Amino acid sequence: MPKSQGKSNIPTKPEWAATIFELRQRLALSQTAFGERVHSSAMGVSRWERGSQEPTAGGYIELGNLAGTPVCWSFWGRAGLRRDDLMRVMPELRKRVSRTHAIDFQIASAGGGPKMLKAPQLVAIPLLEAVAASHGEQGDTSAMLHDATVEGMIAAPKDWCPNPPATICLRVRGKSMMPLIDDGYILVVDSSQTDSAKLNGKVVIAWHRDKGLTVSRLQHYDHTDVLQPESREYESIVLNSEHKWKIVAKVLWWIAKAP
Repeated sequence: MPKSQGKSNIPTKPEWAATIFELRQRLALSQTAFGERVHSSAMGVSRWERGSQEPTAGGYIELGNLAGTPVCWSFWGRAGLRRDDLMRVMPELRKRVSRTHAIDFQIASAGGGPKMLKAPQLVAIPLLEAVAASHGEQGDTSAMLHDATVEGMIAAPKDWCPNPPATICLRVRGKSMMPLIDDGYILVVDSSQTDSAKLNGKVVIAWHRDKGLTVSRLQHYDHTDVLQPESREYESIVLNSEHKWKIVAKVLWWIAKAP
Protein backbone atom coordinates (compact mmCIF):
# COMPACT_ATOMS: atom_id res chain seq x y z
CA MET A 1 0.00 0.00 0.00
CA PRO A 2 1.54 3.38 -0.97
CA LYS A 3 2.51 5.76 1.79
CA SER A 4 0.30 8.74 2.54
CA GLN A 5 1.19 11.88 0.65
CA GLY A 6 -0.10 14.14 3.45
CA LYS A 7 1.88 16.84 5.19
CA SER A 8 4.71 15.88 7.51
CA ASN A 9 3.95 15.84 11.24
CA ILE A 10 7.48 16.96 12.08
CA PRO A 11 7.18 20.24 14.03
CA THR A 12 8.87 23.32 12.63
CA LYS A 13 11.98 24.39 14.53
CA PRO A 14 11.53 27.76 16.31
CA GLU A 15 13.38 30.72 14.83
CA TRP A 16 15.45 31.18 18.00
CA ALA A 17 16.67 27.58 17.78
CA ALA A 18 17.77 28.02 14.17
CA THR A 19 19.58 31.25 15.09
CA ILE A 20 21.55 29.49 17.84
CA PHE A 21 22.50 26.67 15.45
CA GLU A 22 23.60 29.18 12.79
CA LEU A 23 25.73 31.04 15.33
CA ARG A 24 27.52 27.85 16.41
CA GLN A 25 28.11 26.87 12.78
CA ARG A 26 29.48 30.33 11.98
CA LEU A 27 31.93 30.07 14.88
CA ALA A 28 32.88 26.50 13.83
CA LEU A 29 32.52 25.20 17.39
CA SER A 30 31.41 21.81 18.66
CA GLN A 31 28.42 21.74 20.98
CA THR A 32 30.80 21.15 23.89
CA ALA A 33 33.07 24.09 23.02
CA PHE A 34 30.08 26.31 22.26
CA GLY A 35 28.51 25.39 25.60
CA GLU A 36 31.68 26.32 27.44
CA ARG A 37 31.60 29.78 25.85
CA VAL A 38 28.03 30.42 27.07
CA HIS A 39 28.25 28.51 30.37
CA SER A 40 26.06 25.61 29.27
CA SER A 41 26.55 21.88 28.72
CA ALA A 42 26.72 20.21 25.32
CA MET A 43 23.36 18.58 26.11
CA GLY A 44 21.88 22.00 26.87
CA VAL A 45 23.12 23.35 23.54
CA SER A 46 21.64 20.33 21.80
CA ARG A 47 18.23 21.00 23.39
CA TRP A 48 18.42 24.65 22.30
CA GLU A 49 19.23 23.78 18.71
CA ARG A 50 16.43 21.18 18.53
CA GLY A 51 13.98 23.71 19.96
CA SER A 52 13.01 21.39 22.81
CA GLN A 53 14.23 23.76 25.54
CA GLU A 54 14.63 27.53 25.28
CA PRO A 55 17.58 29.31 26.93
CA THR A 56 16.99 31.25 30.11
CA ALA A 57 17.29 35.04 30.08
CA GLY A 58 20.85 34.64 31.34
CA GLY A 59 21.56 32.18 28.54
CA TYR A 60 20.27 34.61 25.93
CA ILE A 61 22.49 37.36 27.33
CA GLU A 62 25.52 35.04 27.07
CA LEU A 63 24.54 34.16 23.49
CA GLY A 64 24.23 37.83 22.59
CA ASN A 65 27.64 38.60 24.08
CA LEU A 66 29.15 35.79 22.03
CA ALA A 67 27.34 36.67 18.79
CA GLY A 68 28.26 40.35 18.64
CA THR A 69 26.38 42.87 16.48
CA PRO A 70 23.95 42.68 14.82
CA VAL A 71 22.79 39.21 15.97
CA CYS A 72 23.24 40.13 19.64
CA TRP A 73 20.07 42.27 19.53
CA SER A 74 17.95 39.25 18.65
CA PHE A 75 19.23 37.28 21.65
CA TRP A 76 19.13 40.21 24.06
CA GLY A 77 15.58 41.01 22.97
CA ARG A 78 14.41 37.54 23.97
CA ALA A 79 16.12 38.06 27.33
CA GLY A 80 13.92 41.12 27.85
CA LEU A 81 16.64 43.73 27.32
CA ARG A 82 15.51 46.75 25.34
CA ARG A 83 17.91 48.38 22.92
CA ASP A 84 17.07 51.88 24.22
CA ASP A 85 17.79 50.82 27.82
CA LEU A 86 21.21 49.54 26.81
CA MET A 87 22.01 52.69 24.86
CA ARG A 88 21.08 54.91 27.81
CA VAL A 89 23.74 53.26 29.99
CA MET A 90 26.27 52.84 27.16
CA PRO A 91 26.69 56.22 25.40
CA GLU A 92 29.41 54.89 23.11
CA LEU A 93 26.99 52.24 21.87
CA ARG A 94 24.40 54.89 21.07
CA LYS A 95 26.91 56.74 18.92
CA ARG A 96 27.86 53.58 17.06
CA VAL A 97 24.44 52.17 16.25
CA SER A 98 22.32 55.29 15.71
CA ARG A 99 20.82 55.12 12.21
CA THR A 100 18.98 58.43 11.98
CA HIS A 101 21.12 61.16 10.40
CA ALA A 102 20.82 64.75 9.28
CA ILE A 103 20.72 64.71 5.48
CA ASP A 104 20.64 67.43 2.84
CA PHE A 105 17.47 67.08 0.76
CA GLN A 106 16.35 68.57 -2.52
CA ILE A 107 13.04 70.34 -1.90
CA ALA A 108 10.36 70.15 -4.58
CA SER A 109 8.17 73.30 -4.61
CA ALA A 110 4.53 72.71 -5.48
CA GLY A 111 2.39 75.24 -7.36
CA GLY A 112 4.78 76.23 -10.12
CA GLY A 113 7.52 78.09 -8.29
CA PRO A 114 9.63 78.43 -5.14
CA LYS A 115 7.56 79.84 -2.28
CA MET A 116 9.51 78.77 0.80
CA LEU A 117 11.38 81.45 2.71
CA LYS A 118 13.78 78.88 4.15
CA ALA A 119 14.49 75.18 3.77
CA PRO A 120 12.53 73.05 6.29
CA GLN A 121 14.35 70.93 8.85
CA LEU A 122 13.91 67.32 7.78
CA VAL A 123 14.71 64.01 9.43
CA ALA A 124 15.61 60.82 7.54
CA ILE A 125 13.65 57.95 9.10
CA PRO A 126 14.76 54.36 8.36
CA LEU A 127 12.11 52.14 6.75
CA LEU A 128 12.80 48.70 8.13
CA GLU A 129 12.09 45.27 6.69
CA ALA A 130 9.92 44.59 9.73
CA VAL A 131 6.21 43.86 10.15
CA ALA A 132 3.82 44.66 13.00
CA ALA A 133 0.78 42.43 12.73
CA SER A 134 -2.75 43.37 13.67
CA HIS A 135 -4.82 41.09 15.92
CA GLY A 136 -4.93 37.51 14.69
CA GLU A 137 -1.78 37.78 12.57
CA GLN A 138 1.87 36.89 13.26
CA GLY A 139 4.34 39.77 13.46
CA ASP A 140 8.13 39.80 13.45
CA THR A 141 9.47 38.04 16.53
CA SER A 142 12.30 40.41 17.46
CA ALA A 143 11.50 43.10 20.03
CA MET A 144 14.56 45.06 18.90
CA LEU A 145 12.93 47.27 16.28
CA HIS A 146 16.16 49.01 15.28
CA ASP A 147 17.86 45.68 14.52
CA ALA A 148 15.96 44.95 11.29
CA THR A 149 17.46 45.52 7.84
CA VAL A 150 16.89 49.02 6.43
CA GLU A 151 15.18 48.93 3.03
CA GLY A 152 14.94 52.68 2.48
CA MET A 153 14.58 56.12 4.06
CA ILE A 154 11.60 58.43 4.45
CA ALA A 155 12.04 62.20 4.90
CA ALA A 156 9.71 63.93 7.37
CA PRO A 157 9.50 67.34 9.08
CA LYS A 158 11.56 67.42 12.24
CA ASP A 159 8.59 68.50 14.37
CA TRP A 160 6.82 65.26 13.40
CA CYS A 161 9.59 63.29 15.11
CA PRO A 162 10.07 64.33 18.75
CA ASN A 163 12.88 61.79 19.26
CA PRO A 164 14.68 61.30 15.90
CA PRO A 165 17.24 58.67 17.09
CA ALA A 166 14.37 56.48 18.34
CA THR A 167 12.10 56.96 15.30
CA ILE A 168 11.71 54.22 12.68
CA CYS A 169 9.18 52.94 10.12
CA LEU A 170 7.72 49.46 9.76
CA ARG A 171 4.86 47.90 7.83
CA VAL A 172 1.47 46.60 8.94
CA ARG A 173 0.01 43.17 8.25
CA GLY A 174 -3.69 42.51 8.82
CA LYS A 175 -6.96 44.41 9.07
CA SER A 176 -7.97 44.55 12.75
CA MET A 177 -7.07 48.27 12.93
CA MET A 178 -9.37 49.22 10.04
CA PRO A 179 -10.70 51.70 9.14
CA LEU A 180 -7.94 53.65 10.90
CA ILE A 181 -4.96 51.60 9.70
CA ASP A 182 -5.14 49.10 6.84
CA ASP A 183 -3.01 46.19 5.70
CA GLY A 184 0.21 47.39 4.06
CA TYR A 185 0.32 50.82 5.72
CA ILE A 186 3.69 52.15 6.89
CA LEU A 187 3.82 53.09 10.58
CA VAL A 188 6.20 55.69 11.98
CA VAL A 189 6.95 54.77 15.60
CA ASP A 190 8.93 56.15 18.53
CA SER A 191 10.65 53.39 20.52
CA SER A 192 11.54 55.77 23.36
CA GLN A 193 7.87 56.09 24.37
CA THR A 194 7.01 52.85 26.17
CA ASP A 195 5.48 53.95 29.49
CA SER A 196 1.98 52.48 29.40
CA ALA A 197 0.81 54.98 32.04
CA LYS A 198 1.37 57.77 29.49
CA LEU A 199 -0.07 55.96 26.47
CA ASN A 200 -3.73 55.50 27.38
CA GLY A 201 -5.81 55.76 24.21
CA LYS A 202 -2.75 55.81 21.96
CA VAL A 203 -1.91 53.44 19.12
CA VAL A 204 1.14 51.43 20.15
CA ILE A 205 3.41 48.60 19.08
CA ALA A 206 3.39 45.71 21.56
CA TRP A 207 5.58 42.60 21.57
CA HIS A 208 4.97 39.04 22.72
CA ARG A 209 7.73 36.45 22.52
CA ASP A 210 5.46 33.98 20.67
CA LYS A 211 3.17 36.29 18.69
CA GLY A 212 5.78 38.90 17.76
CA LEU A 213 5.06 42.57 17.07
CA THR A 214 1.43 43.75 17.11
CA VAL A 215 -0.16 47.13 16.42
CA SER A 216 -3.15 48.03 18.59
CA ARG A 217 -4.69 50.75 20.76
CA LEU A 218 -3.78 50.71 24.44
CA GLN A 219 -6.71 51.35 26.77
CA HIS A 220 -6.83 51.61 30.58
CA TYR A 221 -9.95 50.28 32.32
CA ASP A 222 -9.75 50.72 36.12
CA HIS A 223 -6.64 48.68 36.96
CA THR A 224 -6.53 46.76 33.69
CA ASP A 225 -4.63 47.48 30.46
CA VAL A 226 -6.09 46.20 27.20
CA LEU A 227 -4.85 46.07 23.61
CA GLN A 228 -7.99 46.99 21.70
CA PRO A 229 -8.42 46.65 17.91
CA GLU A 230 -10.39 49.24 15.95
CA SER A 231 -12.56 46.60 14.30
CA ARG A 232 -15.14 44.89 16.52
CA GLU A 233 -14.68 41.69 14.53
CA TYR A 234 -11.48 41.03 16.50
CA GLU A 235 -11.00 40.29 20.19
CA SER A 236 -9.12 42.55 22.61
CA ILE A 237 -6.07 41.34 24.55
CA VAL A 238 -5.95 41.82 28.31
CA LEU A 239 -2.45 42.58 29.58
CA ASN A 240 -1.77 40.56 32.72
CA SER A 241 0.65 37.98 34.12
CA GLU A 242 -0.87 35.33 31.84
CA HIS A 243 -0.52 37.40 28.65
CA LYS A 244 3.02 38.76 28.84
CA TRP A 245 3.01 41.61 26.35
CA LYS A 246 5.50 44.47 26.38
CA ILE A 247 4.91 47.96 24.93
CA VAL A 248 7.91 48.69 22.68
CA ALA A 249 6.88 51.87 20.83
CA LYS A 250 4.25 54.55 20.33
CA VAL A 251 2.84 55.01 16.82
CA LEU A 252 3.35 58.65 15.80
CA TRP A 253 1.69 58.64 12.37
CA TRP A 254 1.28 56.45 9.30
CA ILE A 255 1.52 56.53 5.53
CA ALA A 256 -0.65 54.89 2.88
CA LYS A 257 -0.61 54.90 -0.90
CA ALA A 258 -3.68 56.28 -2.65
CA PRO A 259 -5.86 53.57 -4.28
